[in-house]
Amino acid sequence: MISPSRYLVTSALPYANGPLHVGHLAGAYLPADAFVRFLRLSGKDVVYIGGSDEHGAAIKIKALREGTSPQAIVDKYHAMIKEAFSQIGISFDIYHRTSEQIHHETSQDFFRTLNDKGAFTELETEQYYDEEAKQFLADRFIMGTCPRCQHTEAYGDQCENCGSTLSPTELIDPRSTISGETPVLRKTKHWYLPLENHETWLRSYITNGVVEGKEHHYPEEWKKHVVGQCKSWLDAGLQPRAITRDLDWGVDVPQDIEGSEGKKLYVWMDAPIGYISATKAWAKEHKKDWELYWRDEETALVHFIGKDNIVFHCLIFPVILKSYGGYNLPVNVPANQFVNLEGEKVSTSKGWAVWIHEYLKDFPGREDELRYYGFKIMPELKDSDFTWKGFQDAINNELVNNLGNFIHRVLVLTNKYYNGVVPVFDESISISAPQEAGSPTWHDSELLDLFDKLHEYRSHIKAYDFRSALKSLMELSTTGNQLLQYNEPWKFEKTDPDLVKVVMNLSLQYVAALSVALRPFLPFTSDKIQEMLALPVIKEKGEFMDQMDALSEGKHLIAAGHKIKKAQHLFSRIDDEEIKAQIEKLNGGTKDKDAHAVNGIKEVSSFEDFAKLDLRTGTITAAEKVEKADKLLKLTVDLGFEERTVVSGIAGSYDPATVVGQDIVLVANLAPRKIRGVVSQGMILLAEDKDGKLGFVAAPKGWTKGDVVR
Repeated sequence: MISPSRYLVTSALPYANGPLHVGHLAGAYLPADAFVRFLRLSGKDVVYIGGSDEHGAAIKIKALREGTSPQAIVDKYHAMIKEAFSQIGISFDIYHRTSEQIHHETSQDFFRTLNDKGAFTELETEQYYDEEAKQFLADRFIMGTCPRCQHTEAYGDQCENCGSTLSPTELIDPRSTISGETPVLRKTKHWYLPLENHETWLRSYITNGVVEGKEHHYPEEWKKHVVGQCKSWLDAGLQPRAITRDLDWGVDVPQDIEGSEGKKLYVWMDAPIGYISATKAWAKEHKKDWELYWRDEETALVHFIGKDNIVFHCLIFPVILKSYGGYNLPVNVPANQFVNLEGEKVSTSKGWAVWIHEYLKDFPGREDELRYYGFKIMPELKDSDFTWKGFQDAINNELVNNLGNFIHRVLVLTNKYYNGVVPVFDESISISAPQEAGSPTWHDSELLDLFDKLHEYRSHIKAYDFRSALKSLMELSTTGNQLLQYNEPWKFEKTDPDLVKVVMNLSLQYVAALSVALRPFLPFTSDKIQEMLALPVIKEKGEFMDQMDALSEGKHLIAAGHKIKKAQHLFSRIDDEEIKAQIEKLNGGTKDKDAHAVNGIKEVSSFEDFAKLDLRTGTITAAEKVEKADKLLKLTVDLGFEERTVVSGIAGSYDPATVVGQDIVLVANLAPRKIRGVVSQGMILLAEDKDGKLGFVAAPKGWTKGDVVR
């Protein structure tokens, strides 16, 4: 596809089971937002699709951990994520959610159509089953030791330590995340997508950009690591991929299909279909034809994702689309690598992350500063590292000292010398230009040189090279600063006012160009510059191409005689105390994180996390062993206002008779959990010495049952 008529751009749907962090932002959302904003500025027809992925085992696991429902989890985090995206300036045309009815209907239509076409195979396999929870376990409900790197917290589908893709049966010492017990293998029946039947055309699509003899895209434009990962899967031989799961949360397999009872669509079938259902919802709201963006061959489909989603977007989803028939395949999947944090892998479970919603509270009005640093460290070809010191240096040295300084000086001097009116100048006057020796005239060189710089910037964006594109804009700002330094208008304003008018007019053309070109990267800053220049609000309807057309014809971007407003500082310096506070916050306020690790102290929890616990005093009134469980005792605990049944793993240290009458402290608001057939309604606090000996944690003598422990 050489010149598409329109674009459909998507960003990976984030799981609605936690907030956004900077790794998410720099991975799939900032690049997509810059690309989409640039397309709009170029006058292109583009729709940008986003939304929350609200199904799958990860949501159910989060709900179990928090003692609530999956619906409550997705409602909470969908709202949080959507708000964070809006505040940081990600310009979705729609931010949808996969729990909407239109998504369920669209996903079920895909399943039914593919099933009717014979695109699936039905296979009976052995799957892990939790006898305590009495349910089959999806991949994420199983944890164990990774066979590749020996990490003990690997999931049944992936090790997040080494990144290996796994199957549950590969795990060493597997355990259920629901009950903690060792699961057993039982037979179950599922639908599979036979990827091996599609290897030939997929290989041609990935390596040659050709689908069924028709040129589809230029493969050399795809990132090498994207093509490389796809080829490795193809070379290893594709295998059938299950597209249903035994779950009670997700999109139902259509009930009119035999064997559908208790079956849900695998999240990696329903999630990418979310792009389609969201487009349908957008089109309905705006009275558009959604099919133009998914079925018309003149539309380019582009997916922005992280590297962990490459296979799903480049191989599995294209197979689903092609099997259905009549859908466009992606022309590019510019996947990014991962962002680490202070030299370590981001860990949401351990709180090792920079959360977007917290950044926005800690740095109000500095949305573009985070966007800028996100682009600067964007992991386009390899993993990168977010450091708070690097953030500080980038803002202070590049945004404040370079970009902000240039624009502020130009506007201040224009207001000082000309009362804010863009000066009329003599085009025959030559000035000193930093980019070359000699003295080129305004008309013959400077506007065309600016055009060339912006053309280079445009080329970088079209090649999905956003770091280089932003760098070219900062170099443009550097050139503007040099233009002022070389010609020193503050020195010659009295002695050579005609020269100064040329310099200031040219500098204002640079500022006007930057106000538009910066918008894909720094939209809030762009608005501020336009406001100070007293130029119309940018609506992202072809303004960049209008400027390029004007420059190619030697026209001005801001007319002589136009009156601007007063200058304001665009950015402020990040001081050392602000950075220190963020580093201490990241480390939980501890100065010696390693010392804590050596002494076995777990990752720091916030006060808010601790405040959620309801600790109560109580007394054990009865105790007995749990059948077929050597380590478990079934205890009856009197809290004064009620009795609770608690299952505790203390049978190896205490006989049942010795614990009756023992005063204890109970975590009273822990979600009930079924263990060995017994519903446990809390957790008793115990201390453990260096030799592994257990002892009860009890309230001081004289306390009554049910007292709150703070």
